[in-house]
Amino acid sequence: MKILQICNRFYPYIGGTENYIYNLSKELVKLGHKVTVICADEPKTGNGIIDGVNVIRIKYIFKIANTNITPLLPLVILKQDFDIIHSHIPHPWSVDWAALFAFIRSKPLIITYHNDITERGKYRFLTWIYNRVFLKIILAIAGVIINTQEKYLEYSRHLEIYKDKIKVIPCGVDIEKFYPLNLTKKDNLKRVFFLSVLDEYHRYKGLDYLLKAFAKIIEKRKNVLLVIGGDGVLRREYENMAKDLSIDSYVNFLGVIPKDKLNYYFNDCDVFVLPSVSSEQEGFGIVVLEAMACEKPVVVTNITGVSEYIERFNTGKVVSPKDVTFLAGSMMQILEDRETALQMSRNGRMLVENRYGWNKAAGEVLNIYRNLI
Repeated sequence: MKILQICNRFYPYIGGTENYIYNLSKELVKLGHKVTVICADEPKTGNGIIDGVNVIRIKYIFKIANTNITPLLPLVILKQDFDIIHSHIPHPWSVDWAALFAFIRSKPLIITYHNDITERGKYRFLTWIYNRVFLKIILAIAGVIINTQEKYLEYSRHLEIYKDKIKVIPCGVDIEKFYPLNLTKKDNLKRVFFLSVLDEYHRYKGLDYLLKAFAKIIEKRKNVLLVIGGDGVLRREYENMAKDLSIDSYVNFLGVIPKDKLNYYFNDCDVFVLPSVSSEQEGFGIVVLEAMACEKPVVVTNITGVSEYIERFNTGKVVSPKDVTFLAGSMMQILEDRETALQMSRNGRMLVENRYGWNKAAGEVLNIYRNLI
């Protein structure tokens, strides 16, 4: 089968959607299918084959919000031979052209709906128009809409009328890349780990609330370090916030972590935290799966896609968004109760092995492709 993935950006760009497309495409290639990805040239790494996936990168001229505008995209799609086309929301432009060419060529269109395109910031009027006109057309053209979490229908304002098209397929994790290491502690510090892009579009990941919660922990114990992976235009703001809270000496901003170092940093922590605050914007939270694959307990808010299973299988703590006191208390419980933390760690690895392998997710997506064709 010839599968065409149209997306905003692709590996080695780091982000949840990019991670999803990369791993899904790689697994589809392993299953014997030809996958071509068309995306913007951010970062500028050129065309080529990545893990068997044919990647075509197109120059972009500017961005609107977090969307790369690539004028040559329709011409590049025009040259492709494909059986099925797969695109992704919340990235206008790429999904718009994917829908148009699927319609023109009478080819099936699959959309993974990661999260809503939110009507905020200086582009909120344009987004308001897009959601009420173009988004409805695109979702009407789609043969199947994939959601990565069952409860996203409760959060989204746009999916209710298309619920008959929706298939829920959870994200996966590469359990061969993320696995427990037998690290020897070099000090007696307990490490809390957070990982995200530090820009305006990822403010919903809740780092500001984590910093406030961590300040409460420092009031009670000093042998704790907050390790923050990722970079972006908001890094200085978060660094200043740490200073204002008088915890800057207990916070380590690492910047962008290379892919081959991620497994180490997950293993080096004592608890991983993702305190997301927006149910509209948080699609799933793949980094939580990566932490559990490394046998680490996690603390998340109840809007992340895997939160239900974290509670059901006791792999960590689930808190309400923006509840700084409960967030601090949940982290403290894990940091102070070694036996509970160990049990959560084992449960987490078992959960991802049984439910969240990428081969399982790719197989379910492939069944959708076959049914549509």
